[in-house]
Amino acid sequence: MDSAEGTSRREFLQCIAAGGLLLGIGAPLLADHGGSATSEPQAINGWIRIGSQGEVELLSNTSEIGQGTGTALAQILAEELDVEWRAVHLGVAPIEPQFFNPMWKEYATYGSGGIRGQFAALRKAGAQARSMLMSAAAANWDVAADECDTELGQVTHPASGRRAPYGQLAAAAAELPVPVNPPLRDPDKWRLIGTEVKRLDLPPKVNGTARYGIDVTLPGLLVAAIQQSPRFGGRLSHVDIEPALLVRGVRRVVLLSDAVAVVAGDYWTATQALARLKPSWDNAAASSATSTDYKVALIKAVAAGGRIFAPEGATAEEQSRTFEAAMRRAESQVQATYTVPFLSHAPMEPMNATALVTAKQATLWLPTQNPSAATAAVARALGLPAAAITIHTTLSGGGFGRRVEFDFAVQAALISREVSAPVKLIWSREQDMRHDFYRPAAAIRLRAGIGADGWPVAIRCDTACESLLYYSNGGDRRAALPVDWTAVGARPSYYALGPSVFAVTTLDVGVPVGFWRSVAASQNMFAYESFFDELAHEAKIDPAAWRGHVLAGSSRELRVLDTLLERAQWATAPSPGHFRGLGLARANGSIAAHVVELSVLEGTKIRLHRVTAALDCGIVVNPGSVRAQVEGCVAFALSAAMYGEITVKGGAVEQSNFHDYRTIRIHEMPPVDVILLPSRDAPGGAGEEAVSPFAPALANAVFAATGRRIRHLPLARAGFTLA
Repeated sequence: MDSAEGTSRREFLQCIAAGGLLLGIGAPLLADHGGSATSEPQAINGWIRIGSQGEVELLSNTSEIGQGTGTALAQILAEELDVEWRAVHLGVAPIEPQFFNPMWKEYATYGSGGIRGQFAALRKAGAQARSMLMSAAAANWDVAADECDTELGQVTHPASGRRAPYGQLAAAAAELPVPVNPPLRDPDKWRLIGTEVKRLDLPPKVNGTARYGIDVTLPGLLVAAIQQSPRFGGRLSHVDIEPALLVRGVRRVVLLSDAVAVVAGDYWTATQALARLKPSWDNAAASSATSTDYKVALIKAVAAGGRIFAPEGATAEEQSRTFEAAMRRAESQVQATYTVPFLSHAPMEPMNATALVTAKQATLWLPTQNPSAATAAVARALGLPAAAITIHTTLSGGGFGRRVEFDFAVQAALISREVSAPVKLIWSREQDMRHDFYRPAAAIRLRAGIGADGWPVAIRCDTACESLLYYSNGGDRRAALPVDWTAVGARPSYYALGPSVFAVTTLDVGVPVGFWRSVAASQNMFAYESFFDELAHEAKIDPAAWRGHVLAGSSRELRVLDTLLERAQWATAPSPGHFRGLGLARANGSIAAHVVELSVLEGTKIRLHRVTAALDCGIVVNPGSVRAQVEGCVAFALSAAMYGEITVKGGAVEQSNFHDYRTIRIHEMPPVDVILLPSRDAPGGAGEEAVSPFAPALANAVFAATGRRIRHLPLARAGFTLA
């Protein structure tokens, strides 16, 4: 994606006006659509434009955070429009409602919504454009439109052999009515969707021309470093700024409500000057949380039971009544409690933002996943209308949900306003690690009633954690009532386990939490899939066979499971000393499952031999990108399961960098065999779905090898390391 593309309406119109003849389909972006199409270009459906030389631009609202969505979007458009996919230029759409993702109703990239939320709409837009181009050619040739066809950017008339490139037809096509239901390409004849192509964003990333947020340069640009209150909720009380001002090159020291920033001509100077400051903090309203105490409180909370979550169409009372009736028929009960710690997003590019603020407007360059929320937040902070805020979305060096937030954008805007100059704010790694919106620490208690035949008759899950809705995107505590649905996430309803109850206790200790890759599934699926493994062993049934039995009515899940087991050779005994574990999950319209094969040396040294991963994400647009996402999910989940832990003491995070917040090293990454199941179902997610089933698959394999049940993450806490 071209991150340098402007995002305001004025800049957008200037850009397309210089781009040649464009075809307008659907609601035009220009105020006057009644004029000649040859005088001004038009936008197609708010998504695509065609120039007089046949150039095609896709205006995308999807932030590029490493997932490669832009290339897949280009493939979808090129398939229906019938153009060469490499000819599709990716531009950044204006941050306006007609460009919002239809799934989220905002201009944002999260929840695996890039392809899932735009596949159908983009296919239709491409088909509309193609149909109108053929109609324009047919009128010019005085033939019926259904006698025409297209071939890679040209309309053809097979009977006469005539051809016309799209660029010559764009102006005339722009004057035609938009077909409501144009015919779509037959999936059996797709040439691009389902084909592995090289990502459009790779060449600039390899040759160094790609511009991330941290790379932004502007005339007269200053750079800011920041120190925020060590304790969450602390406020800046006092700071003597003179030591920083004595450093050559320092321009200003800016005081914020909970931070102090030093502005200089370069980052090194700013950080050196910042280190000289010794701010005092007002901690009257600050968090005093300590991880060890919080873990005890979480376990007590799930033992006591929480407020029952009622799915749509049901009530909490009905859920409880049905569950208790089933439990009375149980011959026995099995229960277990699992815990997970706070986790950091820890993207390689720390939080940063560049801002240029004047009295009447503000322009920002942001590596963000949520430009619309950032626009609103900056407008509120500056006291300006949203229309006065322009955001240029840059490439992001990782996101994982962290860049859904806007705290760093607001800080940069306030600092720029204070110094009356363009400012690039860069957080240090330590600030990034200690001022995240963390994956919640949680306790999950599961209780199952077992019938006379050894199979579950009912199951209850109690979860206790902080609420994402209290903190993320400014926080809205009302949204967490009566039950915080973000703590429930996707329930394992695909398993036939009898009546199920899911209950939540929100236990807030002032540690900011936010959306983390796979969200609630990251903690809950660890508990579910570990517990199901325990139930299988309790019943003396092979864990895969146990799942196959309770998945009897879930054809997609069964297909994934069967495919995975065959590829992993589950039915064949592994090599001596090798053991396997299994995990499966459904989320965002996809089913993902893993088999982890490992050995354990000297009781605690885990050697990973192979991870077999299966994913059914519906229609796969670019198999290469999807496989890369699954491999990335494995690396991400392995780091978290083995080592990931943010600990808090007295309301402050103890970790500061990758030396004490461990991620896996390259030699610890196992071979990953990825299976993408063919499907014609609507596209599901691929960027986070393979995260949640990995930790339980790993823990279940460790149990198979050692007989030790891992109910508390990370595994390093139990003395395990990767060999």
